Amino acid sequence: MLGMALAAIDGTIVSTAVPQIVGDLGGLTVFSWLFSGYLLAVTVTLPLYGKLSDTFGRKPVLIAGIILFLVGSVLCAAAWNMAALIAFRIVQGLGGGALQGTVQTIAADLYPLKERPRIQAKLSTVWATSAVAGPVVGGLLAGYADWRWIFLINLPVGAVALWLVVRHLHEPSRPRPATRPRVDWAGALAVFATGSLLLTALVQGGVAWPWLSAPSLGLLGSSAVLAALTVVIERRAAEPIIPGWVWRRRTIASVNLALGAMGLLMVAPTVFLPTYAQSVLGLGPIAAGFVLSVMTLSWPVSAALSDRVYNRIGFRRTAMIGMSAALLVLLAFPLLPYPGEPWHPALLMLLLGAALGLFQLPLIVGVQSTVGWAERGTTTASVLFCRQVGQSIGAALFGAVANGVLAARLLDAPADGLPGDLDAVTRALEDPGAFSAAATDHVRRAVDAAVDYVYIGAAGAAALALLALITLAPRRFPIITETAAAPGPAETAGAAGRADTDR
Repeated sequence: MLGMALAAIDGTIVSTAVPQIVGDLGGLTVFSWLFSGYLLAVTVTLPLYGKLSDTFGRKPVLIAGIILFLVGSVLCAAAWNMAALIAFRIVQGLGGGALQGTVQTIAADLYPLKERPRIQAKLSTVWATSAVAGPVVGGLLAGYADWRWIFLINLPVGAVALWLVVRHLHEPSRPRPATRPRVDWAGALAVFATGSLLLTALVQGGVAWPWLSAPSLGLLGSSAVLAALTVVIERRAAEPIIPGWVWRRRTIASVNLALGAMGLLMVAPTVFLPTYAQSVLGLGPIAAGFVLSVMTLSWPVSAALSDRVYNRIGFRRTAMIGMSAALLVLLAFPLLPYPGEPWHPALLMLLLGAALGLFQLPLIVGVQSTVGWAERGTTTASVLFCRQVGQSIGAALFGAVANGVLAARLLDAPADGLPGDLDAVTRALEDPGAFSAAATDHVRRAVDAAVDYVYIGAAGAAALALLALITLAPRRFPIITETAAAPGPAETAGAAGRADTDR
């Protein structure tokens, strides 16, 4: 949990300290890469770390990830300009990728199926707490100490996590493979390059350059070519980073697609709800954050109780109930009155968190239970990778939708010279004298309409998740019951198609 906290809190803690960082180091035009670079590094390394943990064990990968993350933290604290800080944030992300995937895999290794909801709910609580505490802690450190302490506080937490892992994490002994394990470095490089170009295009398209510009088209075209090359390399590799069975097995493929769609829909509450709360409801940044944070209260509780449902009706049906409820909540958002009360969206987010907790955890626990030890790291990494990619696609797609709706609604505004994108409008609304009363109301209604369309799009993503489960997922997940000693690769390969029980 401490190792997971390192990666979780660093995704949010920097956000409130950006003014102080920019004021000290400069680089206003590229500061968004503090977040994009970290996210990119975490996402593209997930498949590599998943395969390495299956090959060499979880413990060495987790230790290497913590050390790399702490080295990146020290370098970030010592950064002398924005370019250096962005580069060191990427180093942090390289360690964060090992933390995210490996911790989730270890949870499945250490705990039997009956106990996994409890430990997975605790890991969800880490993410929930980090989402709320990260911006607050970052703002306090930046305001009352120095922004460099945002990275230095990782050191004691990481040191304790490292000590606990080294001393107390004992992996079961595994049969030594007949041949020396080989790492598919060519495949790893191809996956890294493909993911880097694709995520760069998605994150920066429509922000740093127009979508139909040469940089966007060049990055998207290059990522498509590299993706085809990656498929060729992985088919020829003896131990591929992303093996073909990840997509040939219906259970894993359906969960990958369903959680990818969940990543897509999560952009609506996490990215656009704070904007709605500030621009439409007139709340301050802290109050807007609390409107979103109620989702993190119900999510872990729902996840912890989900085993009482899936033990009765199965993983697939439980996840379908959760996503069906999420679909209804997302469709209810555009029906909220204008301007409404803060408790209206807060109530919907409380319900959404409960619905998604009932959706995500059964799928993760279920898919991890269908594979043996030697395939669990790769399987878990593929699920997390698809969720992260879905989130990146959602940010790009819904950002374009929101700005398009906003620009259309502002064409007949009762004032000239209004900004045409959502971020600029939000900043302008913070100045009470920026617009006349009529123009302010028109702009607020335009933002309200833009966010409504985003939530409709998120409901479409929820429908896609349901479609993946209905059409691809087997009615019962083929569960493998493992003995206390973890099997080796050969043993697991034979057990993969053998189910001791179905759920």
